[in-house]
Amino acid sequence: MEDPTEQSLWRPLHELLARLDAEIGQIYTERDITGLKPTYVRELLQLHLKGPMTITELADAIGRTHSALSQKVAAMRTAGLVRTVPGADARSKQVTLTAKSKKVVELLAAEWRATEAVLAELEAELPYPMTQVVRDVEEALARKSFHDRIAEKLQ
Repeated sequence: MEDPTEQSLWRPLHELLARLDAEIGQIYTERDITGLKPTYVRELLQLHLKGPMTITELADAIGRTHSALSQKVAAMRTAGLVRTVPGADARSKQVTLTAKSKKVVELLAAEWRATEAVLAELEAELPYPMTQVVRDVEEALARKSFHDRIAEKLQ
């Protein structure tokens, strides 16, 4: 059997996104911020702007599943960026920022704005905007889902 992973249209996109995240992560490392990953920033900013939220509320605010957010909150808690306390009922947990994350939230907001500005500059350098590619892919997937396309190939 040949190794199917030797060829991948998917891998370059994943590698590009990982490289961009790693370079954002360098910004945090250069400022001695430990445990912070670029993938935590949106949630931390939401908690800063909207105050403590349950995992469900936070998941809804950023458009993720409860399960995915629960795992991310656990990782952020381990990194010392958030803490959880029992919510209004026994099944919910309230997520709040820690002193550690409160100290860096202004930097995170500035980094977010700087990242968006850099992405706009990059788009201007390209022969077609990355955001248009995303819109085009979303339109194609609205016609037929990624799942359905894969399932069809497996028949």
